[in-house]
Amino acid sequence: MTRITIGPFNRVEGDLEVRLDVEGGRVARAEVTAPLYRGFEQILEGRPPLDALALAPRICGICSVSQSVAAAVALRHAMGIEAAPNGLLATNIAHAAENAADHLTHFYIFFMPDFAREAYAAHPWHEATRERFAATRGSAARDALPARARLLETMGIIAGKWPHSLAFQPGGTTRAIDLGERVRLFSIAAAFRSFLERIVFADTLDNVLSISTAEELDRWRDGRGGDFAHFLRLADALSLSELGKGPGLLMSYGAYHGAEAELFPRGLFGPRAMIEPLPLAQITEDVSHAWMRDSSADPAHSTTVPDPDKVSAYSWCKAPRLSGQPIEVGAIARQTVAGQPLINDLVRASGTNVRNRVIARLIELARIALAMEQWTRALKLSEPFCNPSQAMPDGAYVGLVEAARGSLGHWMAVRGGKIERYQIIAPTTWNFSPRDSFDVGGPLEQALVGTDVGDAGPRAVAIQHIVRSFDPCMVCTAH
Repeated sequence: MTRITIGPFNRVEGDLEVRLDVEGGRVARAEVTAPLYRGFEQILEGRPPLDALALAPRICGICSVSQSVAAAVALRHAMGIEAAPNGLLATNIAHAAENAADHLTHFYIFFMPDFAREAYAAHPWHEATRERFAATRGSAARDALPARARLLETMGIIAGKWPHSLAFQPGGTTRAIDLGERVRLFSIAAAFRSFLERIVFADTLDNVLSISTAEELDRWRDGRGGDFAHFLRLADALSLSELGKGPGLLMSYGAYHGAEAELFPRGLFGPRAMIEPLPLAQITEDVSHAWMRDSSADPAHSTTVPDPDKVSAYSWCKAPRLSGQPIEVGAIARQTVAGQPLINDLVRASGTNVRNRVIARLIELARIALAMEQWTRALKLSEPFCNPSQAMPDGAYVGLVEAARGSLGHWMAVRGGKIERYQIIAPTTWNFSPRDSFDVGGPLEQALVGTDVGDAGPRAVAIQHIVRSFDPCMVCTAH
């Protein structure tokens, strides 16, 4: 048995280390370490509850809207108010723009450049892949980055700035949209749709979303241009559907809330059934292998107290569990729970894996693009965008949203007009959790077991593919 350490990783958000026990050229055990402690939960304690709207977005510079919305939802529940319908629509547009930008960044900047490595030089597709996706030199970035920048102009219209906006409030959004600005939002959405149809899919979004089975996807891919089809050919050539299989349980808190329902519903998907309503009361935090002192396992009652000398620990990340089980979150969970036909067919056939995670993110991009147009059309410019805030009674409240990488929850306790406790469980906390008290690994730790690293050891590109398929945001992970 040989132990190897991989890290720090490039092209991931934040610091990450992975320790692997390798036997016979295959990973026998994995330990995933979040080496950076943030402390935002402690910073929030003792402050007025509305301070969360200013501090929580600063947890992360690339998913700050998700953090803002989670804090705003928790505060909305504390106040017992409803958000203005226009405010929900504007929030959805901005939140979708941020999540879509994250999906683009993941595919073009973080994930695909690994296939341009010299490790694949012998493959017939390598030269074209290198020209298109090589980091800093490939032509793909010249297409994707301007499209991403144009998409994020949405933030200036709705939120005033990005990241760390104060526009997202319990009652909605702070700024009304006028007719000219709605025209600009339509223009941005149309440009985004055009980019997806010309560059990513080389087909209309309606045609892409009509694909409902793996067999139809294969027929659609053959002979087609576009970066999605390029990825599908690579994935099949390298058997990426056999790489990085997750634990099997998938969760979504529900994404893009409307006055009556979410665009993507809440639920839990398992090997045998989908469970709804989601048993949220069964979410716990295990700190047996985290540099944290023991407290309540219930995030509504737990505290964050660092213990850097803890002998059994190897990560600042806690181990969240649902009904005692590790859960995978992300676009593949959202789309499976939402019943998206193609993703359901792929997951039922081969589970979660490197190929299916990336397909789910790109299919979600298509769905988000169409939804942004619909939300913009639904804005009623003569009606309010924000309802007034109200006093907050003592109590415990939770705000649940879906960030690009998966389920994000803020648990907040208010007493005497101050934040008594604040707990954050981010998507990467779920996916990159350490082992729990039963020595059961988190989703990434389980996905790495069995991976063939051969003689490459820490240079094995398969490890890079698996880690990046989850798209870690380590700065959101440990608080």
